[in-house]
Amino acid sequence: QVQLVESGGGLVQPGGSVRLSCVASGFSFSTALLSWYHQAPGKEREWVASNDDGRTDYSDSVKGRFSVSRENAKNTMYLQMNSLKPEDTGKYYCQAVEWGDDGSEYWGQGTQVTVSS
Repeated sequence: QVQLVESGGGLVQPGGSVRLSCVASGFSFSTALLSWYHQAPGKEREWVASNDDGRTDYSDSVKGRFSVSRENAKNTMYLQMNSLKPEDTGKYYCQAVEWGDDGSEYWGQGTQVTVSS
Protein backbone atom coordinates (compact mmCIF):
# COMPACT_ATOMS: atom_id res chain seq x y z
CA GLN A 1 0.00 0.00 0.00
CA VAL A 2 1.28 3.44 -0.94
CA GLN A 3 2.03 5.61 2.06
CA LEU A 4 3.53 9.06 2.59
CA VAL A 5 4.03 10.15 6.19
CA GLU A 6 5.13 13.67 7.09
CA SER A 7 6.70 14.57 10.43
CA GLY A 8 8.73 17.29 12.12
CA GLY A 9 6.14 20.02 12.41
CA GLY A 10 5.39 21.96 15.54
CA LEU A 11 5.54 25.38 17.16
CA VAL A 12 8.52 27.45 15.99
CA GLN A 13 9.59 31.01 16.78
CA PRO A 14 9.86 33.59 14.00
CA GLY A 15 13.36 33.46 12.55
CA GLY A 16 13.77 29.89 13.70
CA SER A 17 14.30 26.69 11.77
CA VAL A 18 12.67 23.31 11.45
CA ARG A 19 13.18 20.27 9.26
CA LEU A 20 10.24 18.32 7.92
CA SER A 21 10.51 14.72 6.78
CA CYS A 22 8.41 12.64 4.44
CA VAL A 23 8.87 8.88 4.57
CA ALA A 24 7.42 6.95 1.64
CA SER A 25 6.62 3.33 0.92
CA GLY A 26 4.74 1.23 -1.60
CA PHE A 27 6.01 2.76 -4.85
CA SER A 28 9.18 3.56 -6.77
CA PHE A 29 10.43 6.47 -4.70
CA SER A 30 13.80 6.96 -6.39
CA THR A 31 12.29 7.86 -9.76
CA ALA A 32 9.36 9.92 -8.48
CA LEU A 33 8.92 13.66 -8.68
CA LEU A 34 8.69 14.84 -5.07
CA SER A 35 7.12 18.06 -3.89
CA TRP A 36 6.10 19.95 -0.77
CA TYR A 37 2.87 21.92 -0.59
CA HIS A 38 1.71 24.43 2.00
CA GLN A 39 -1.82 25.29 3.03
CA ALA A 40 -2.08 28.40 5.15
CA PRO A 41 -5.12 28.91 7.39
CA GLY A 42 -8.11 29.89 5.27
CA LYS A 43 -6.21 29.55 1.99
CA GLU A 44 -5.82 27.02 -0.79
CA ARG A 45 -2.99 24.55 -0.93
CA GLU A 46 0.01 25.96 -2.80
CA TRP A 47 3.17 24.44 -4.19
CA VAL A 48 6.34 25.20 -2.21
CA ALA A 49 9.24 23.15 -3.54
CA SER A 50 10.12 20.16 -5.70
CA ASN A 51 12.96 17.71 -6.03
CA ASP A 52 13.23 15.77 -9.28
CA ASP A 53 16.23 13.45 -9.37
CA GLY A 54 18.14 15.93 -7.22
CA ARG A 55 17.12 18.99 -9.22
CA THR A 56 15.27 21.47 -7.04
CA ASP A 57 12.82 24.28 -7.60
CA TYR A 58 11.16 26.68 -5.17
CA SER A 59 8.33 29.14 -4.99
CA ASP A 60 9.36 32.77 -4.81
CA SER A 61 8.11 33.09 -1.25
CA VAL A 62 10.50 30.46 0.13
CA LYS A 63 13.46 30.77 -2.23
CA GLY A 64 16.65 31.32 -0.25
CA ARG A 65 15.03 30.18 3.00
CA PHE A 66 13.89 26.61 2.35
CA SER A 67 15.80 23.67 0.95
CA VAL A 68 14.31 20.42 -0.34
CA SER A 69 16.43 17.28 -0.45
CA ARG A 70 15.96 13.55 -0.73
CA GLU A 71 17.66 10.36 0.41
CA ASN A 72 16.45 7.67 -1.95
CA ALA A 73 18.09 4.90 0.08
CA LYS A 74 15.84 5.88 2.98
CA ASN A 75 12.76 6.67 0.88
CA THR A 76 12.74 10.06 2.55
CA MET A 77 12.32 13.64 1.41
CA TYR A 78 13.18 16.60 3.62
CA LEU A 79 12.26 20.26 3.77
CA GLN A 80 14.75 22.38 5.69
CA MET A 81 12.93 25.54 6.70
CA ASN A 82 15.01 28.51 7.85
CA SER A 83 14.25 32.13 8.70
CA LEU A 84 10.66 31.20 9.38
CA LYS A 85 7.94 33.82 9.18
CA PRO A 86 4.43 33.83 10.64
CA GLU A 87 3.04 33.52 7.11
CA ASP A 88 4.79 30.15 6.84
CA THR A 89 2.25 28.86 9.34
CA GLY A 90 0.04 26.10 8.03
CA LYS A 91 -0.05 22.48 7.09
CA TYR A 92 2.71 21.04 4.93
CA TYR A 93 1.99 18.12 2.62
CA CYS A 94 4.29 15.71 0.85
CA GLN A 95 3.44 14.78 -2.74
CA ALA A 96 4.94 12.15 -5.01
CA VAL A 97 4.25 11.68 -8.72
CA GLU A 98 5.40 8.41 -10.22
CA TRP A 99 7.44 8.46 -13.38
CA GLY A 100 5.47 6.71 -16.12
CA ASP A 101 2.55 6.95 -18.51
CA ASP A 102 -0.08 7.05 -15.78
CA GLY A 103 1.77 9.51 -13.57
CA SER A 104 0.16 8.24 -10.38
CA GLU A 105 -0.02 10.94 -7.71
CA TYR A 106 0.19 10.33 -3.97
CA TRP A 107 -0.28 12.60 -0.94
CA GLY A 108 0.57 12.44 2.72
CA GLN A 109 -1.71 13.54 5.52
CA GLY A 110 0.33 16.64 6.30
CA THR A 111 2.14 18.04 9.31
CA GLN A 112 1.32 21.31 11.04
CA VAL A 113 3.88 24.11 11.36
CA THR A 114 3.03 27.11 13.50
CA VAL A 115 5.38 30.10 13.49
CA SER A 116 4.59 32.31 16.44
CA SER A 117 6.12 34.02 19.45
